[in-house]
Amino acid sequence: MKLQTQIPFKKHTENLIDYHSKVFLLGSCFVDNIGRKLDYYKFQSHQNPFGVLFHPKAIETLVLRAVEDILYNEEDVFYHNEQWHCFDAHSQMSHSSKEDVITNLNVQLQITRQQLKDASHIVITLGTAWVYRHYKSNLPIANCHKISQQSFRKELLSNDEITASLQNIRSKILQVNTNATLIFTLSPIRHVKDGFIENTLSKAHLIAAIHNFIAQPSEMGSFYFPAYEIMMDELRDYRFYTEDMLHPNATAISYIWEKFQKVWVSESTVAMMAEVDAIQKGIAHRPFNPQSEAHVNFLIQLELRKKALQRKIEHISF
Repeated sequence: MKLQTQIPFKKHTENLIDYHSKVFLLGSCFVDNIGRKLDYYKFQSHQNPFGVLFHPKAIETLVLRAVEDILYNEEDVFYHNEQWHCFDAHSQMSHSSKEDVITNLNVQLQITRQQLKDASHIVITLGTAWVYRHYKSNLPIANCHKISQQSFRKELLSNDEITASLQNIRSKILQVNTNATLIFTLSPIRHVKDGFIENTLSKAHLIAAIHNFIAQPSEMGSFYFPAYEIMMDELRDYRFYTEDMLHPNATAISYIWEKFQKVWVSESTVAMMAEVDAIQKGIAHRPFNPQSEAHVNFLIQLELRKKALQRKIEHISF
């Protein structure tokens, strides 16, 4: 008896992710989930220098400013609720010092540019097609920073607008990197604050635009990984969600990661990943008696395993 629908997967054969790859991730908070998995297994990865970016226009703005080296200045930040903020960045970038905010924005902008130049794989996760356009600047923002909604106009990006935004992102990346592979995903997290029906409409616009985009010929390979479909079809039960009933829980994230690994991670790295996992679990182990001879020997063996792994892959650090 079959109790679950299964999405058929075909492993990619070119430019797979291994320990020599450099993976750069941008977009919705689902990016952080996959990014943490890559970090746990000690791949070379970096995610969301400006914090979580939910819609394609926010990602486009970051990529454009990074590639064109358009630095931030005093005109790009504002004071609200005793902190300085920038509409292009998540509130994790906010600070009580205006100078610190501007400096950090520009540091992260340079990191973004370098990551785009060096990346072998760029993973972009889109979360919503709803954007808030600031009345004063007439620009779509990445984060409203709890400013009154009366300062913004809410809009739903059309398929054509999203496709054009993705084209601009790819065009800018190609100016600094012609070898990277683009991997798109649609976030399985539902934005119910927009409304249940509105969230479905938003996801429909995003997925239609992504597939329109990747169907276009380009010198940069662009692919789609069905994280959204896995959550909706293979994991269609609330036991795979956190208590808010909106976000995938740890089991769901691990399940989707395993699917991603089968499709995009080179089989030659599996043994190395298993060794990293064993070392990570060893580091996390909490003994009953830290002074015991058995535990001291365990720590010695753990250090030997770390050094042996680091001799094989220099960038790995625990």
